Amino acid sequence: MAEFRDSIDIAAAPETVFEYLTTDAGMTAWMGQYAVLDPTPGGGFAVDIAGYAIRGEYLHVEPPHRVVVSWGVAGSEALPAGASTVEFRLVPIDAGTRVELTHSGLPESEVRGHADGWAHFLPRLAVAAAGGDAGTDHWHPLED
Repeated sequence: MAEFRDSIDIAAAPETVFEYLTTDAGMTAWMGQYAVLDPTPGGGFAVDIAGYAIRGEYLHVEPPHRVVVSWGVAGSEALPAGASTVEFRLVPIDAGTRVELTHSGLPESEVRGHADGWAHFLPRLAVAAAGGDAGTDHWHPLED
């Protein structure tokens, strides 16, 4: 299994960024068209992104510094619901928050597509959490 890492600096406090990882409205402001989130350990994590039903659960919720969810696609053989893990670490910096993302447990065949997705969505998180409008999302997964 492979791991993908990235980070982005956001001009907002960790408490603000945390809300964009744990509330339905916050999540859909930057990623997905639909979200039903229960940000408690064992609580459901459901986000629909570009026609894909991302499903998992919250594994760790440590306000406002860390969120860990299981992640996968409902009905997928390559990456079934809950098969991988996404960790967001929110680190206070002078300019706001550095979000350190680690997506682990990815099959090698899934790394390229998820790297592309995170490269698209993390900047949208930065816009939304800083109080901007990330706009309508037109992202689609890479074709093999």
